[in-house]
Amino acid sequence: MSNFVKVRLLSLHTPSLFFFIASLPYKVCLCNTERMRGYFGIGVEGISKASNLGAITRTAHAFGASFTFTVSEAIHIREVDSVDTSSSSKSVPFYRFPSVEEMLLPKNCSLIGIEITSAAIELPSFHHPRCAAYVLGPERGILSNQILDRCDYVVKVPMKFSINVGLAGALVMYDRLLSMGRFAPRAQRPGGPVEPKPVPVFGQPAWIKKHKSKNK
Repeated sequence: MSNFVKVRLLSLHTPSLFFFIASLPYKVCLCNTERMRGYFGIGVEGISKASNLGAITRTAHAFGASFTFTVSEAIHIREVDSVDTSSSSKSVPFYRFPSVEEMLLPKNCSLIGIEITSAAIELPSFHHPRCAAYVLGPERGILSNQILDRCDYVVKVPMKFSINVGLAGALVMYDRLLSMGRFAPRAQRPGGPVEPKPVPVFGQPAWIKKHKSKNK
């Protein structure tokens, strides 16, 4: 890939190299198929137990989260390091927002509340946005009306009763991985897959197509 990048940059200043690249058969592009497209972050509002926050940040690190955060937390963040054995804060950006009003998210990032409400979408039926931030409520509590008003979607895990906030976060991240990751098709019978993992196939890069259309 490094050679491709170097040649592509040169082609912007050397027309002869551009036509050489444009003639290459861009049919299959090898990439890291384990990663999902887009990104996601996950956080908690009003959390009061370091063990629960540590479980969430550690699990988020394992699932490839781009960032974690808290809103109006009621704990000392230093306590989390003793629980999060993966030291996720050294690998995944962590943000503290004193209030809902001060919470900032990337542009075009959908905020998704995880809460049991009558209008909430059941998790197995939810289509995860490519760029998303998931926020959970505190232990023995619910998401505030202020943060629910900011949510683009509210999702619930279909269960008989509420579960631990760390477990709820893990289920949401696992569901995102299942629905947006690239895996071999699930077999119709018990056991492993019988078909290989699909290989992504792409056409020519957009910048080449654009250049060709201008020259027609």
